[in-house]
Amino acid sequence: MSLTENATTEFKREYTSDISKTIIAYANTSGGTLYIGIDNDGNAFGVADIDSTMLKVSNTIRDSIKPDVTLFVDYQQETIDGRAVIKIIVQKGSSCPYYIAIKGIRPEGVYVRQGASSVPATETAILRMIKETDGEKYEDVRSLNQELTFVEAAKEFKAQSISFGKSQQKTLGLLNSDGIYTNLGLLLSDQCVHTVKLAVFEGTSKAVFKDRREFTGSLLKQLNDIYEFIDRYNRIRSEINGLRRLDIRDYPPESVREVLLNALVHKDYSFSDSTLISIFDDRIEFVSIGGLVRGITFDDMMLGISIARNRSLANVFYRLTLVEAYGTGMPKIMRSYDNFAAKPHIEVTDNAFKITLPNINEITEKVVLNENESAVLDLFKEKDFIVRKEIESALEISQAMAVRILKGLVDKGKIRIVGAGKNTRYLLNK
Repeated sequence: MSLTENATTEFKREYTSDISKTIIAYANTSGGTLYIGIDNDGNAFGVADIDSTMLKVSNTIRDSIKPDVTLFVDYQQETIDGRAVIKIIVQKGSSCPYYIAIKGIRPEGVYVRQGASSVPATETAILRMIKETDGEKYEDVRSLNQELTFVEAAKEFKAQSISFGKSQQKTLGLLNSDGIYTNLGLLLSDQCVHTVKLAVFEGTSKAVFKDRREFTGSLLKQLNDIYEFIDRYNRIRSEINGLRRLDIRDYPPESVREVLLNALVHKDYSFSDSTLISIFDDRIEFVSIGGLVRGITFDDMMLGISIARNRSLANVFYRLTLVEAYGTGMPKIMRSYDNFAAKPHIEVTDNAFKITLPNINEITEKVVLNENESAVLDLFKEKDFIVRKEIESALEISQAMAVRILKGLVDKGKIRIVGAGKNTRYLLNK
């Protein structure tokens, strides 16, 4: 019988553990047949102990290759030129790329057929195979790094009294059905490759740096570290009114929290660029990669309509009580500025999302009041709250004029409205 090696046929004179490279290459390419007991010239030498060798082969394939390729491998005994040989038939697998378990999903672990040889796959070829198998959704795709640890994530789950074993990781999507880490696992792991860069500037331009940091590690660690860092720059302005003291932060903590969560949960992680945060004297800017999810308009977003770009990541944050129902973040951000003249500003492009939080205290200090507005604020020196009729009487003005003055003070962030209808009252923002 005349046989020659080619793209789908390979010979091994005897069993060696590196047959896994050939099996992987066939499973990743177009399938093929491997003979054990035939030399490179096609001469049959045979296998002395068929049963023992076949057991070694099957064990090697089962234990050294990931994902499980055994469903695509068939073992047969054949007689060639009167000698018993082992014939291993490999079909193209459905979970490419297959790789040597101890090497991981990288060129030294992934092989493809090139002519009559099994050669390491390029990183581009590996990424193409992953995309073809796992689809377009980043968080569901297998991570190129399978040596992941979850020290920080485990702390967060433990703090919420939530189990974080292998079964829970599968349920959440950190592991796929083959027990292989996904990109969601990568994002939550201590080895996460995505970072956030933060810079603090002097004044209102980017001319002079005061401080800069790059936050790394699990997204859960980054979330805590970034919030703590921003909090150090979220100054407090205190005012005394009579016996009462009121502390006002530069930025409502709720707005900082929600914007930061939005930047991490909705970023398009298929891009490697870092999320950027810039702190100025009068504002904080958050810029993340990824515009609005397809099908959602700017107006939809402002109404609270939301489609999660990273649904599994959002679910993890939900389980950890970091986020509530989808679509609540943006309304919360806007409501936190209800009683102030300055409002958050949002800019969206096809590939980026930017939200700017104005410094409440910086803006408030620059607010100019007219004579009537100052007179209304004087009324609060003796009262905790006022009603519209008190203003009409004190200033001897019409109802319409009183309404305009009150609206102006609300817009300038000096007072806020409590109640409605006959129970409407106005309180001072101290």
